[in-house]
Amino acid sequence: MPTLTLAHSPDPDDVFMWWPLGSLDVPPVFDTSPFRFEPIAEDIQVLNRRAIERGDLDITAISIHAYPHIKDRYRLTDCAGSFGEGYGPKVVVRDSSDAPRDFTSALRWLGEPGRVVAVPGVNTTAYLMLHLMLGRAFEFLEVPFHEIGDAVASGRADAGLLIHDAQLTFARHGLRGVADLGAWWKEHTGGALPLGGNVVRRDLDDRFGPGSLARVGELLARSVRWALDHRDEGMDRIAARYPDLDRTTLDAYLKMYVSPLTVSCGEAGSGAIRDLLGRGFRAGLCPDPGGVDVL
Repeated sequence: MPTLTLAHSPDPDDVFMWWPLGSLDVPPVFDTSPFRFEPIAEDIQVLNRRAIERGDLDITAISIHAYPHIKDRYRLTDCAGSFGEGYGPKVVVRDSSDAPRDFTSALRWLGEPGRVVAVPGVNTTAYLMLHLMLGRAFEFLEVPFHEIGDAVASGRADAGLLIHDAQLTFARHGLRGVADLGAWWKEHTGGALPLGGNVVRRDLDDRFGPGSLARVGELLARSVRWALDHRDEGMDRIAARYPDLDRTTLDAYLKMYVSPLTVSCGEAGSGAIRDLLGRGFRAGLCPDPGGVDVL
């Protein structure tokens, strides 16, 4: 059976969605013929750059911000997207910071000369959104997503842009929130904020025969549905990987980012993607996305 690389972020929702597909050492829970899958966990900005610069992974998670750069090589899947439905990446500061507590004043404070914001990568949707929200460029420090809280707490950065499960746990580390990008997007558009997606290489039919792309799309969608239908088992399987997340917090996070839009983004999801990337293009932050080609 041909092996397809399946790259994903190490955050809980990605691991939860893909455990049913198995690995080179663990069999899948359902028939995945004619393929088997090799999961690869990596920082999302690393995956963004790899997709843009190399494009060698068969299936990979990406930030939606990266999609216009890779659309000629990859197709976006209908399933497994991450959408913030009135919530999303958060800007945090040290609890002792002089940053104002009201949103409008906090935005002015963030834009002051010399303010440095730790971000998880310039190709992440969080970075794009913060730029759109501020309406201007800002000074930033690019660090792996799991080091952002430490960068703020240590004073290396004045503020940090948190993604993944850190959105729920930052207060435990002496940080406080000053802005929620998903809430801002909801207020301005009325829709969900498309944060991450998954893409599949366009050449699978050429490499493995007609219908391969469609089959992979079916298998990915089945994995997401299986994970949701066997939620307790999935949480048992992945919980050990997140010792800092209690069961309640892990469950809350999965409810946020494995939603009906994750099962199928549909027109609502693809429309939100077009809206976001269109705004990014008009602001000069990404190439023209054109249409959104969903598998």
